[in-house]
Amino acid sequence: MAAATPTETPAPEGSGLGMDARLDQETAQWLRWDQNPLTSESVKQLIAGGNKEELRKCFGARMEFGTAGLRAPMGAGISRMNDLTIIQTTQGFCRYLEKQFSDLKQRGVVISFDARAHPASGGSSRRFARLAATAFITQGVPVYLFSDITPTPFVVYWDNGAQIISPHDRGISQAIEENLEPWPQAWEESLVDSSPLLHNPSASIGNDYFEDLKKYCFHRTVNKESKVKFVHTSVHGVGHEFVQLAFKAFDLAPPEAVPQQKDPDPEFPTVKYPNPEEGKGVLTLSFALADKIKAKIVLANDPDADRLAVAEKQDSGEWRVFSGNELGALLGWWLFTSWKEKNQDQSNLKDTYMLSSTVSSKILRAIALKEGFHFEETLTGFKWMGNRAQQLGDQGKTVLFAFEEAIGYMCCPFVLDKDGVSAAVICAELASFLATKNLSLSQQLNAIYVEYGYHITTASYFICHDQGTIQNLFGNLRNYDGKNNYPKMCGKFEISAIRDLTTGYDDSQPDKKAVLPTSKSSQMITFTFANGGVATMRTSGTEPKIKYYAELCAPPGNSDPEHLKKELDELVGAIEEHFFQPQKYNLQPKAE
Repeated sequence: MAAATPTETPAPEGSGLGMDARLDQETAQWLRWDQNPLTSESVKQLIAGGNKEELRKCFGARMEFGTAGLRAPMGAGISRMNDLTIIQTTQGFCRYLEKQFSDLKQRGVVISFDARAHPASGGSSRRFARLAATAFITQGVPVYLFSDITPTPFVVYWDNGAQIISPHDRGISQAIEENLEPWPQAWEESLVDSSPLLHNPSASIGNDYFEDLKKYCFHRTVNKESKVKFVHTSVHGVGHEFVQLAFKAFDLAPPEAVPQQKDPDPEFPTVKYPNPEEGKGVLTLSFALADKIKAKIVLANDPDADRLAVAEKQDSGEWRVFSGNELGALLGWWLFTSWKEKNQDQSNLKDTYMLSSTVSSKILRAIALKEGFHFEETLTGFKWMGNRAQQLGDQGKTVLFAFEEAIGYMCCPFVLDKDGVSAAVICAELASFLATKNLSLSQQLNAIYVEYGYHITTASYFICHDQGTIQNLFGNLRNYDGKNNYPKMCGKFEISAIRDLTTGYDDSQPDKKAVLPTSKSSQMITFTFANGGVATMRTSGTEPKIKYYAELCAPPGNSDPEHLKKELDELVGAIEEHFFQPQKYNLQPKAE
């Protein structure tokens, strides 16, 4: 599970309970309800040892239901993922679904799991899935439980197939709080094995997925004859089998799997961080295998196979790991080019769309402006892009592609989410097609920038655990030279527009009101600069980070990327010095 840093919450106002008294109450209640001997024993030991600091980490605040659900380390307590919090969450979710869908007992729910586990607490994704299934089955709700590990994109979210957005997230959170006590049969996991309400959708969903995927194969003849070699790593996750099947569906020779990382392993023994977004460090074994078999392209999925990283061997002998924005440019260009070949009627362009998140590169906007289709940006995260894609589909529009800079790509909108399996095979077909023209991915990326304008991007973050400091930093930006005045300059760089999605302010709009949805619970300000630069500062929803994303966009014809990179570096330096002020706010930079 993705790590999140729980924050302590004071006792409810008027409760009369101090932190220690509330902690005693929470732990006592936990020990009454928890039937997992490993987690209950660990709490008893912390109490016996008087380890208040660790108890506060475990019981300081209940996990918040947010982006795509719950995120936290596995372990004991209401701040962690464990048997009891899974039961409580599922009970609340079940009650919420009963209110939303009068036919829930006909519809049923879909549940799947990946390979992650935490032996010290007895927790695993598979066990959590079975406990969740038990909660629904005891209430007479059919459950479609995948029988084995599955990529996230195979499982739909809400009834529209996209991730949950407001107001459902708030409603589910409230329902969880109202259903904390385990139901009578909540711990009877064996009910799952004998219930007539349990169904296994693995085969049918797998067949449907790969049949739908074949519709996005545009050059089957090229694929059959391709001599391009690929290395694939699933980084100890679920992706191996599914990427092999995707290549087969496209008539591509299967990629060579990194043997040490092919099989699921919740310990992730060969990598420091099991996230290909981290770059070259995660791909060391992939590069070694690729060099051995003389493959020039590496495809890497994250452990639940919804993200994709791509690296290419350069003529210099160096490996180039494409950024999420660069791969977004390549895939967007490819999907539009392939679509245009099949759709000669130019009038269809008016109903054709691409999407990206607001912190991602604006390269799709540049392509759309020249080619005549529509581009839209959404808030950060695929829950927004997936729901918008579904709305557009309902209006008879065609969504060709959506992406976010965090190596997430929706290449095939039959899945309304990022999908690393389809992205891997579509990238492989692109590389195979380019090879027939004696072009590399890097050369094609450069050709895209020459035609549509260079888009040079960078992103990083500072670590900050203190919410008060974060409030002060962003408050200072909103009151830069007096009350309610944003900065007009950042060092030598002139600011031409400001959008604040925390307050809803956007001075580029006639009424000064932001078009995108706003949220007072998170910080996000975007600065547009007179030199074509755009920079967004935002707080992370899951980690103690203040992130920033910067891009310099040049019009077509500007053929000096090195100058643009230098100017972007200067802009980022000014932003760090004048806006972040790391020394003043005691911010820790990203560890290299």
